Amino acid sequence: MLDDRKSSILRAVVEEYIRTAQPVGSAHVAERAGLPVSSATIRNEMSALERDGYLVQPHTSAGRIPTDRGYRFFVDHLAPKGQLQPAQSQQVRTFFSSTHGELERMLADTSRLLSALTDYAAVVVGPSHELAYVRSVQLVGLGGRVALAVVVLSNGTVEKRSIEMVEETNDVTLSAASVHLTKSLTGTVWGAPAPVAPTGDLAVDGLVARAIGSFGADDAQGGTDNVFVGGASRMAVAFDAVETIRQVLGILEQQVVVVGLISDILDRGLSVSIGAEHGVPSLADCSVIVAPYDVEGERAGSIGILGPTRMDYQQALAAVAVVSKRLGRALSEGA
Repeated sequence: MLDDRKSSILRAVVEEYIRTAQPVGSAHVAERAGLPVSSATIRNEMSALERDGYLVQPHTSAGRIPTDRGYRFFVDHLAPKGQLQPAQSQQVRTFFSSTHGELERMLADTSRLLSALTDYAAVVVGPSHELAYVRSVQLVGLGGRVALAVVVLSNGTVEKRSIEMVEETNDVTLSAASVHLTKSLTGTVWGAPAPVAPTGDLAVDGLVARAIGSFGADDAQGGTDNVFVGGASRMAVAFDAVETIRQVLGILEQQVVVVGLISDILDRGLSVSIGAEHGVPSLADCSVIVAPYDVEGERAGSIGILGPTRMDYQQALAAVAVVSKRLGRALSEGA
């Protein structure tokens, strides 16, 4: 732990560097920290913070900038709780009061909202099917020998499967099969084998068997959780080095890496991961802020933002917290 004077100096350096992206000298610290000590004393304290790994001097005779350790101490001990500006809060309320439709579109739009609030790249990981259970099944004829199975899950996801039938099927058979599937599968875990008793009607039972076969075939293919990235183009503004921008954009295109990174941060009980803490070398200049969202009290997915280590942590934390809460509420109400 740092004493009060060193804490004040570190906070002044971090806040000034976040604001200007320029190394911070003792004169700026004296002005921002408002400490009743001389510039020489502040320089000595800054040197001590550098020796302890909280600050670094990028060039001789230049001021200091925070290290990952300095940012971590700032986030954990010094940063006051942030909140959205009134206009941003209204933007969030308007968005969630008017956003409806399919889950995928809502999650994609949410990623763009979060990016607009923070000016960083935003990631929304869609609900996992691992613990989702079936709410209803509806079979819809598409003409000829093709039908569409629509399955509504407890996490708000709507699964759609195309079914090819042996012969044309009338609406009565489709309706009967829908009722039987809903009765048999409601409450069962999606993707888990679920035996369905026959009705005795060959046409209905044949259609039910084809529907269940389509579920199992698609589920066996596995795949990655849906990941929606908004504001990737903002990385060009957030970072100075072209190579850093290229590496960050490359990571954002790899869904498996993104999902694994966010899951790892949450599993470690963190909401903020800074620089080398990720364990991903190409993100050494980045910070990631994450939060889960719940649907009907159960963990459904997660959201996060990715930006430079000199991001505005207070405002970013507030945005992620508000959006994750509102997204979970919206999906629970629509489930």
